Amino acid sequence: MQDDSVASLVSERRVERGAKIKLVILDRDGVINYDSEDYIKSPEEWHPIPGSLEAIARLNNAGISVAVATNQSAVARGLCDLEDINAIHQELRSRLSAVGGRIEVIAFCHHGPTNGCDCRKPLPGLLREIRRRIGFPLDGTPMIGDSRRDLEAALGVGAQPILVRTGNGEKTEHQLPPLLADVPVFDDLSAAVDALLEQA
Repeated sequence: MQDDSVASLVSERRVERGAKIKLVILDRDGVINYDSEDYIKSPEEWHPIPGSLEAIARLNNAGISVAVATNQSAVARGLCDLEDINAIHQELRSRLSAVGGRIEVIAFCHHGPTNGCDCRKPLPGLLREIRRRIGFPLDGTPMIGDSRRDLEAALGVGAQPILVRTGNGEKTEHQLPPLLADVPVFDDLSAAVDALLEQA
């Protein structure tokens, strides 16, 4: 789908619901910051994708809350601990604050693929946690990710999945099943936010 399709697609859903965007949910690695095959295990390994922090600040300035839903199985794999994850998120919040932005909720799953939890995406547990903590309904809420599991998690709670080509996004774009064939696709978070703000 062409990049300019999201405005009409999301706008159509919003007209049906009679609501404006109040919340945008983001995946972390590959959307806000560069991903790594070795996992992001410390603040020193966390590097924002150019324009991503400013994009979050633009959402905030438009009166839109931002939340993050992220799988962090490096904890279950013994590569880092919860203290490390919290330190990474403090770095994210600090760097974001420096450009005038903020994140209301960061929900993360520290389990591995075989732990049998209900929070590891594509399961919807993290998004339901965000709904409980932030108090906004998720029906039609934009959920921006770079992997199929992000998109499927969004569908699981009635949110609007959006794909970016950063991180694993280019690979994901070429492997989407028919159910996700009409998901809007953007080069990066900044481009996706620009389109959302056009119809906010």
